[in-house]
Amino acid sequence: MLSLVTLCWLGAESGLALAAGWHADSAALLGWGLSSLVEALASLIVVWRFTGSRTLSPHAERTATRAVAVSFWLLAPYLVVHVAHEVGAGHRAAPTVLGMVVTTVSLISMPALGLAKRRLGARLGSPSTAGEGTQNLLCAAVAGGVLIGLWLNTMGLWWVDPAVALLLAGVAVREGVRAWQGQAGCCH
Repeated sequence: MLSLVTLCWLGAESGLALAAGWHADSAALLGWGLSSLVEALASLIVVWRFTGSRTLSPHAERTATRAVAVSFWLLAPYLVVHVAHEVGAGHRAAPTVLGMVVTTVSLISMPALGLAKRRLGARLGSPSTAGEGTQNLLCAAVAGGVLIGLWLNTMGLWWVDPAVALLLAGVAVREGVRAWQGQAGCCH
């Protein structure tokens, strides 16, 4: 149920973030919007994991955990290429009220959702569920970074936006490695 609620929110969040990021030419906001899609993929993976005969299958848990890891890795190459293109072309992000509102809502809502999934993952012994919760916590942290970048951008500090996007790429790679190794936060 938590994964389905997350899926609904992430659909709205990613659409709004991508629209605002495209309009504002913000690599960090676009990256965050794409990371919301990756996070939605993790929710779909967990829904898959807990349907039908897979509910009690340790093999399905391992497959789901690895799929969550791969979902983290999908984001990093895009962000690096996008930042290189934007900086190379001299593009600077414009201020965006919609981007600030969407990131603020996520900053407020995602920690509760992420912590609930990590606790549930620990109770179920499900690293994939805990990994999805970790993605929600990462989403909130990144939303905070993107929000700060958007705010600083209004003061002419254009370089914060691509820096936040690159930081997001690095964190996604690290969390993908942790999830692949089964360290998605299930028991931490």
